[in-house]
Amino acid sequence: MALQMDREALNIFLDRTFPQVAGQVRVQSLDERLLISRLSVDHQHLRPGGTVSGPAMFALADVTIYLAILARIGEVALAVTTNASIDFMRKPEAGRDLLAECRILKLGRVLAVGEVLIHSEGVEDPVARCSMTYSIPPKR
Repeated sequence: MALQMDREALNIFLDRTFPQVAGQVRVQSLDERLLISRLSVDHQHLRPGGTVSGPAMFALADVTIYLAILARIGEVALAVTTNASIDFMRKPEAGRDLLAECRILKLGRVLAVGEVLIHSEGVEDPVARCSMTYSIPPKR
């Protein structure tokens, strides 16, 4: 399936539609099989002990899958998460941004399923794995 939105269009959409993550999450690269996004980690993402919080990692996964779906179907702001599962596997490296690699496993008319692996930048082993299902609203 040909992409409907490129990296720049996705970043512009994100800034315009979700100002709460503007400047924090950016699409780094995108092709037909993989979208990579970056969370610029700062103090607001940390929990006691100096590690990135679970909610920050979950939000990164959710936004990344959402953008990977939109890259394929176009600007459908009302696509929503209907199911999510996340495994926190190891503590993120302190002082490093997080990179999220997303693959869309199934893209249907009304449902999309994606998977994200989150890594600390420069570290091979993932810190979290997330799978999500999104509901795609009917075209009008």
